[in-house]
Amino acid sequence: MSAIKPRGMVHACIPVSDLEASKKFYTELLGLNFVNFSPAYQLIFLTAGKDYLILAKSETPINPNPEGKRRVHHAFAVHPGAAYDEAKAFLQKNGVEIFDEEDRKTGVFPGRQFYIRDPDRNVIEFSEFDGKEY
Repeated sequence: MSAIKPRGMVHACIPVSDLEASKKFYTELLGLNFVNFSPAYQLIFLTAGKDYLILAKSETPINPNPEGKRRVHHAFAVHPGAAYDEAKAFLQKNGVEIFDEEDRKTGVFPGRQFYIRDPDRNVIEFSEFDGKEY
């Protein structure tokens, strides 16, 4: 028997301490679409394009990265060019700090990307990467 060959990812899950605050951040600032809330499991289901993201109520402290680091993160794609610049400007106008930015010329995900933190300090990347169909 050979290794499993997934045909894709169904969803990613981000731990959050306050579901309502996080829902507001991810829908009103990041533009994800609300799909459903599961009160029994304390999960909020969202979509970004064709992809699903779940915000999960965490009862334990959330500290995915040491101060100043961004290794543990979740990346969202924006259209290259003006849409990337507009996304940055919108977030900054709404008080969201962009704490790092780079323009990769090589690697798996080339292009510009910037990094922010959600209300629980989870790191979120916005990338111009255009190497897959969204």
